[in-house]
Amino acid sequence: MGVQVEVVEAGGGTRKPKHGEVVHCHYTGRLEDGTVFDSSVSRGKPLTFLIGIGAVIKGWDEGIAQMSLGSKAKLTCSPDYGYGDEGAPPAIPPGAVLIFDVELLQIGDEKAAKSKSSCAIQ
Repeated sequence: MGVQVEVVEAGGGTRKPKHGEVVHCHYTGRLEDGTVFDSSVSRGKPLTFLIGIGAVIKGWDEGIAQMSLGSKAKLTCSPDYGYGDEGAPPAIPPGAVLIFDVELLQIGDEKAAKSKSSCAIQ
């Protein structure tokens, strides 16, 4: 399956992030049974990372690269695009399909990428 991207709400533009660019997004991650395991929304701080360099799970690198600025999407990641057969216990069991509701807030701003964020998807 890899990653499936379902656009929930189109963004205001057509710009998509390119390899190595900084992206800022809000997300809520859940398991197939609906259990939420992580959320930047609940922390009140968007996740900032460089796209396409392996800073996050493969499903994010590939899925967010398909999103346009300002859009909201549902990313469904097969285990090999998430945490694989090992999972990330205790929150993410082995072989889990992961579902993320993501909003791409901003592309750019190198300074923000230097601040580390702790979350389950890194």
